[in-house]
Amino acid sequence: MGNLFCCVQVDQSTVAIKERFGRFEEVLQPGCHCLPWILGSQLAGHLSIRVQQLDVKCETKTKDNVFVNVVASVQYRALSEKASDAFYKLSNTKTQIQAYVFDVIRASVPKLLLDDAFEQKNDIAKAVEEELEKAMSAYGYEIVQTLIVDIEPDENVKRAMNEINAAARLRLAATDKAEAEKILQIKRAEGEAESKYLHGVGIARQRQAIVDGLRDSVLGFSGNVPGTTAKDVLDMVLVTQYFDTMKEIGATSKSSAVFIPHGPGAVRDVASQIRDGLLQASHH
Repeated sequence: MGNLFCCVQVDQSTVAIKERFGRFEEVLQPGCHCLPWILGSQLAGHLSIRVQQLDVKCETKTKDNVFVNVVASVQYRALSEKASDAFYKLSNTKTQIQAYVFDVIRASVPKLLLDDAFEQKNDIAKAVEEELEKAMSAYGYEIVQTLIVDIEPDENVKRAMNEINAAARLRLAATDKAEAEKILQIKRAEGEAESKYLHGVGIARQRQAIVDGLRDSVLGFSGNVPGTTAKDVLDMVLVTQYFDTMKEIGATSKSSAVFIPHGPGAVRDVASQIRDGLLQASHH
C-alpha cells in the first residue's frame, strides 16, 4: 500500500538507501518518506546502524610451538553519515572483518610464548582493534570494541599445564611441611636442652641439700655426744643410709639383683667409698 502511494517507512536504528534510475541519490533516515517510483526513485535496501557482534575463532601457534584457538569478539556498527559506503563498498562485512582478525592474530601470537599470550590478551585485542578501525573506517564502519575472550590450547597441552601447576603446588607444600618439621625439631631440641639444664640444676641443689644436712647432723651429734669425732658420726650416717638402701632394694619386686661384697668388714669399705664419693662431689 505504501508503494502504491509512493510512501516508504524506515524503522528506528535503520537507514534506507534511495536510488534513482539505479544511481545512489540519498540516505533515508528513520520515518516516512515519499518515493515517487514513476520518477525512477526506488529503495535499494536497508542498513542497520545498531551495534553488532561477530565472534571469530582463529587457530594459530605460539612462539614455543603450541597450537591454540584464539576467540576474538568484535563489536561494530555502520555509521549513518557513511551509510552509502557501508552499503555499496562491502558485499560481506563479516567476512571482511574476519579476514583482518585472522591477519592480526596470526601476526601477533606467534611472537609470544604461551604464558605470555595469556598475560597479554589485552595487547592482542588492542592490536586487532586498531587494525580493524583503520581498515573498516574506509567502508563506513566503526569498531566499537574488540575483546580476546578465550585462548584455548590443545587438550594435551592443558593437561600438561595442569600437571605442572599441580607439581609446583605439591613441591611448595612439601617445602612448607619440611620447614614446619624443622621448626618443631628445633623447638623440641631447645625444650630438651632446657629440661636437661633444669634437671641438672635440681640434682645439684639436691646434692647441696644432702651435704648441708649431713653437715648439720654431724655438728649436732658431735655437740650432744662428747668424745665422738665428725668421722665417726659420718660413718654411722653412711652405714645407716646403706642399710636403708638395701632394704628398699629388697622390698621392690621389680628391682634387679645387685651383687656387692657384704659382710661385717665390707660395711667399713662401703662407708669409706661413699664418703670419698660425697667428698669428691662436694669439691666439684
